[in-house]
Amino acid sequence: MAEQPVEGPAQTTPPTAPPVDTERERQRDLAALFARVMPAYQRPRVIVLADLLPAVSVASTAALLGLPLAWIWSRIAPAIPGALDGSGHPVPLPAPYSYHRFDDLAIFLLMGLAAGLATGVAIWMLRGRRGPTIMLAGVIGSFFAAWLGMRTGVSFAAGLYPLASAPKAGSVFDIAPRIETSWVLLAQPLGCALAYGVLAAWNGMNDLGRRVA
Repeated sequence: MAEQPVEGPAQTTPPTAPPVDTERERQRDLAALFARVMPAYQRPRVIVLADLLPAVSVASTAALLGLPLAWIWSRIAPAIPGALDGSGHPVPLPAPYSYHRFDDLAIFLLMGLAAGLATGVAIWMLRGRRGPTIMLAGVIGSFFAAWLGMRTGVSFAAGLYPLASAPKAGSVFDIAPRIETSWVLLAQPLGCALAYGVLAAWNGMNDLGRRVA
């Protein structure tokens, strides 16, 4: 009987796994790691209702700054040389004797600008209330401070230069300092907005640092 050929065990090839996209896996892992480390970005919202009461306090305090400014201006503003006109009313002398009219205006404008800058820096120190609501309150308060300073300053100055008796025709006397334009009212609120805006731009944080770390 002829010998039958002996066959070895059948060799089976293991199933090959589908190719894995390693680059996509790596990107997915990096995205998951970044999501755990860095929280999702949320743009901070403008807070209005919570800052209304502090804004009223800021505006009121800034407006009261006009009283000391008025008193200081009435003391340092130079008097204007004047004389009586044809109807008997005191009027400033023409140039070059009326240069103090510009001096009075310039002094008030510079004082308002300095006060506005100081107000902007002061309200910036309210870290927990930083935002457009408080800035707007400071600007409004600075405007009312300038208006109050102009009104009361002229009144204070008028009390320092009274006409004791009717001056004679042709005589020269001192007229109280005056502010002859209302455009100077813009210097103080503009100074406040400028100071606060520069500090906000320099800060560079999304919430202006309201949340203390």
